[in-house]
Amino acid sequence: MTIPMGKIQEIAFYSDSLQEEFNLLAYLPASYSPLYKYTICIVNDGKDYFQMGRLGRVADSLLHEETIENTIFVGVPYKDRFDRRRKYHPEGEQQQAYIRFLAHELAPYLDHTFPGYGVGHGRALMGDSLGATVSLMAALQYPHTFGRVIMHSPYVNETVLGAVKAFKEPHLLNLYHVIGTNETHVPETNGQYSNFIHPNRELHSILQEKGFPMFYDEFEGEHTWKYWQKDMARAIQMMFSLHG
Repeated sequence: MTIPMGKIQEIAFYSDSLQEEFNLLAYLPASYSPLYKYTICIVNDGKDYFQMGRLGRVADSLLHEETIENTIFVGVPYKDRFDRRRKYHPEGEQQQAYIRFLAHELAPYLDHTFPGYGVGHGRALMGDSLGATVSLMAALQYPHTFGRVIMHSPYVNETVLGAVKAFKEPHLLNLYHVIGTNETHVPETNGQYSNFIHPNRELHSILQEKGFPMFYDEFEGEHTWKYWQKDMARAIQMMFSLHG
């Protein structure tokens, strides 16, 4: 059986907050029509998700099976690992500007360009590692703009835990959170190594305590796309399920 393929188009987008241009990757379902409404998912680590995560192929399959709602995925790429750290890391010098770009520039632009729902639950953020971290931090700052977050193995430190503890409206966010049991010695951009599993368990415990609607799982594996790719279908199906 042939599965209809969606289209991936490039969009040049200039950010005033960051003073730079992005080449966004927008996945439109095969059945795309401006007459329908779409959930919009902004994907940090965008190029990685399309190339290594095979996001387009996974979306094609789930849309064809009619197991997920009509969803447009918009990937935001990064230049290199140093640029990624500046924008995504909780202590990165551009993180606040990047979050402003997501909430005040990109989300309104996508609402204007595509037929979305224009409400928090109609928009999602997704990312892996530091990309997951900035997705969560953006949703905590703008829960009425971004109502859903998919996190593959987020980097978690005291800044992240503090932001979650201080958050007052957990009912506004729906979270998908996975971490690998072997993520005990993960290399960072600064040349150091971190244990990811323990901080992620602490994060999960706080999220649970505060009553966030969420799914949490620990997979057998490491901090690489080999394992995140295997989780893609479940993540997207659970977050964008047609059947609630």
